[in-house]
Formats: sequence, C-alpha cells, structure tokens
Amino acid sequence: MTTDKMLSRKEGKIGYLTFNNPERLNAVSLDMWEAASSYLEDFKNDKNIRVVVVTGAGGKAFVSGADISKFEKERSSQEGIDRYNAAVDHANHAFYSFPKPTIAMIRGYCIGGGVGLALCCDMRICTEGSKFGVPAAKLGLGYRYDGLKKLVDLVGPSFAKEIFYTARQFTAAEAQMMGLVNRVLPDGELESYVQNAGNAPLTVDSVKFIVEQALTDESKRDLKTCEDMVQACFASKDYTEGRRAFMEKRKPVFTGS
Repeated sequence: MTTDKMLSRKEGKIGYLTFNNPERLNAVSLDMWEAASSYLEDFKNDKNIRVVVVTGAGGKAFVSGADISKFEKERSSQEGIDRYNAAVDHANHAFYSFPKPTIAMIRGYCIGGGVGLALCCDMRICTEGSKFGVPAAKLGLGYRYDGLKKLVDLVGPSFAKEIFYTARQFTAAEAQMMGLVNRVLPDGELESYVQNAGNAPLTVDSVKFIVEQALTDESKRDLKTCEDMVQACFASKDYTEGRRAFMEKRKPVFTGS
C-alpha cells in the first residue's frame, strides 16, 4: 500500500522512511501504518540498502501519535479498532525485527505512538529542541505489554512509570538522561551524524542479531546462528579490507561480502 502521507527514498546505502503529515505534526493514520510496513519490506529486500533512517516531515515533529481526526472513520467500531491495532502492531514489529540497522532521526515532537515507534528502532538521535511524552494517562488509554516492556528495557521501571504517571513532555536532555535517546545534537548536525552511522555490514548485522538474542529468554536463544554470524565476519572480504585499511591508515571500503 502507498500514500502521499508516507515518503520513501534511497540515497546510496541509506533508505529513508518519512512520515509526511506535517500539518498534523505527523500524526499517523491507518493507511500510513500500512504503507510504512510496505516500504520497510522493500528496504529489507534491497541488498544495496544497509541502514534505514526513520524521520518526520516539516521539521516540527517526528511522529506526534495517532491522527485523532481519523478516529471517527477508522476507530469507531470494534472491527475498526482491531484493524487499526493490527496495523500498528505489524508496523512496529516490522521495525523492531528489521534485520538491518534502523535509526530514528528525531526533530521536534515525539509523542505517544511516536515514542513507541522510536523504541522499535536500534538508535534514537534527536535535536536539542525535541520533546518526548506518552499522554496515555491523560486520555484514559490502555497501553499494551509489548510497548511497555520495550520502554522498561530501555529506561528502567522507575523512569517508565514517571513517563506514564506524569504524562508530561520531557526535554531532549531529560530523555538522554533517562536513556530514551542515544544522542542530542544541534539541528544542523543531525543528518550528518546519522549518515555516518554505518560500518562493516556483516559485523553490524551480527551485533544486531546477537543483542536481540541476549534479550530473549535463555531457552529460546539461537546461539548457533550467533556463532555462525561471527565466523562469517572473520571469513569475509570485509575483514581483510578492514585490516588492510587500518594498516594503510585509510577509510575502509566495505562491500558486505
């Protein structure tokens, strides 16, 4: 599915996915969630794409949550609610389980479902003026286990409770202090920092998989695949290139092979 409220583009090895509803601070509707999943699948299947950057259009918001103006049409019946929730769950799972690195590049408001989406990315890099919050308690909304667990895993139980109990907006500095974001940068440095996030693809992909296994119940961990991915790194041309580039004091040219 496609919609003009979601934009997808490829620049070199980076795939950009942009929530494009700036007049509503990039609030997300059903068709946007469904389109996001479709675009991610395209990035997943493109061997030239090594990193996916998720962002919002307009410079004032990353994602400000659900598009309430669409509730009457999309969420006024149990059938509609179930379809909407399924689309959100599918999109969030697609981000969380994406095999390549994902980066949430955040400017401005990151609220409600925006925080949930950012939590599904590997890293969250934001500008100094960004604001974060989950206003569920102001709206009487229930919040599902999976979403809360991701937040607790990242910031710990005490900060997770503060975020929900107070339902207030936190500054970028507060978000970094809690561990919600990795980096806080001046606006002019955000894109250049994100664009330099990629290194040897086999190493990066193996680390992503192994970290996920470390967070999985011990009885379900796939340690054989972890070891196979590590050995694949040592057997790769990139390993040879990395060593040579280090000795020759130059930037390595990795091919992912």
